Amino acid sequence: MSSIQQAILAKKAALAEIVSEPMAKLGEHCVEIWPDANALDRLLHEAIGTIPHCHLLYAWDINGIEVSSMVQASSIDPSWRGRNLSQRPYLKNHLPFKGVMLSSVYMSQYVPKQCITALQAVSKDNRLLGFIAADFALADLIQDKRLSPPPMRWQQFRGDPAVRGTVFMQERAPSLLDKHIDQVLELIHRLMSHHGVFHSKIHFSSGRCSLWLFDDPYNYRLHNIDEIINPDICLAYPVCPYPANAKVSPEQIRQVLDEFKSLRFADETIYLRSSSINLMNGLVGLTFSCDGSHYMSAGEFLEKDLSFWLGTLNSQPVEADA
Repeated sequence: MSSIQQAILAKKAALAEIVSEPMAKLGEHCVEIWPDANALDRLLHEAIGTIPHCHLLYAWDINGIEVSSMVQASSIDPSWRGRNLSQRPYLKNHLPFKGVMLSSVYMSQYVPKQCITALQAVSKDNRLLGFIAADFALADLIQDKRLSPPPMRWQQFRGDPAVRGTVFMQERAPSLLDKHIDQVLELIHRLMSHHGVFHSKIHFSSGRCSLWLFDDPYNYRLHNIDEIINPDICLAYPVCPYPANAKVSPEQIRQVLDEFKSLRFADETIYLRSSSINLMNGLVGLTFSCDGSHYMSAGEFLEKDLSFWLGTLNSQPVEADA
């Protein structure tokens, strides 16, 4: 399971934990007045404040017909009574006979918001009467807007089958960057160590480099070979302290760049076309002549030697899950 899936499940589990108890109590109170629409409206209006982050409550029967109004903390809208909700996304899944079930994220038809709905079964004497639905706006649930960290394990992605099928019919053509590779790598190391560049991508075959800066992360700088081998390029990038929270040290940058060079020249058929290194998440990216791509931590990359790469690429293993 990827870290993204784990983060999604964790957020939904946390939501289920805080709403299960108040919704269970609400379901119990609904049993005696079901399906009296006016009584349900009053009960839902009283209860909406007890369910954290809930902005809308409503009830519907086992056929998907709404039996209550649309109830918000500030209003009760009876215009949706009797409406068929059976085409709503969460009704296409298996519904709970008991307890609470959370839907996937969907766009609400009632309010223009991305929502998650919690469904509470309402049952009497083991007979399912219907459901209470509580809507939660996604923007309200994601109170801290930090993104989930990307996976750091080795991931491989196969590229274009047409390229892989003809890889042994091709041979590396020396590029302008190849002729100046030591100068290029030295300047990239200097820019990343002292001039605020946190992400570099080197396109060996086409002779260009893309650089991202801490001070301007939304715009990348694209340099041709003449620019990237000019030592005065450092004047265009302000001196910047090395970040204390970087996952890659300046020494590791040098080692990673040296390995890039080795992989570029190790074989005339299987060779590195482009590569990248990011100081902040510690990831190294590699794209080879067979169009296969790999992503892994800098530490894991430095543990592997050339024989690993040439053997792996020749054998074409099954790629890791994205």
